[in-house]
Amino acid sequence: MSARDDGTKAGGVSRRDFIKGMGTGALGTAVLAPLQAQTIATKKGRVPVYERKTIALTVNGTKTEVAVEANETLLDVLRDKLDLTGAKRVCDRGECGGCTVLLDGEPVYACMTLAVRADGRTVRTVEGLAEGDKLHPVQEAFIEKDGYQCGYCTPGFLMTTTASLEKNPAPSRDEVKQALSGNLCRCGNYAKIYEAVEAAAKKMKGA
Repeated sequence: MSARDDGTKAGGVSRRDFIKGMGTGALGTAVLAPLQAQTIATKKGRVPVYERKTIALTVNGTKTEVAVEANETLLDVLRDKLDLTGAKRVCDRGECGGCTVLLDGEPVYACMTLAVRADGRTVRTVEGLAEGDKLHPVQEAFIEKDGYQCGYCTPGFLMTTTASLEKNPAPSRDEVKQALSGNLCRCGNYAKIYEAVEAAAKKMKGA
């Protein structure tokens, strides 16, 4: 299942919905309740400002705590605060999948998931695939089958593929295409990517 397919289940919140919620209060209880609101004066009147909240999450097997703003995305935190730059900031609007990470095992767009939603949860990024110097079977397959060109979209494909094969270890070609439908390769290297996924499935089956 792609990040686009399961984004709602995994708890991702779009920036558009977030902004809309700020106006209506729809997300005030669900997302922002733990953050104490204050207000500051602007030319357009007083607007709410939320204090930082420290969230605790497990990233690539390591428990960590980090202070986040209410409007910070998971991608912001991973790249700017935890120095995990594998998830790429490409479209920044949930359309390409370049920022895909696994949240409790489910692929999500990190650019569309508020960091506060990761509190108490497990995050896995492309940096967490390999075990020391040993590459993950999915990484090996992408290298062997040339499942990349510029490589910018590759981390997202690797994470979506990993989640997909953990659920469906022997996918058909159509199932591979469906699983990766939320990830875009602007180089158009889809044939090689599909071959890489199928090769990874065989590797994981024999592991």
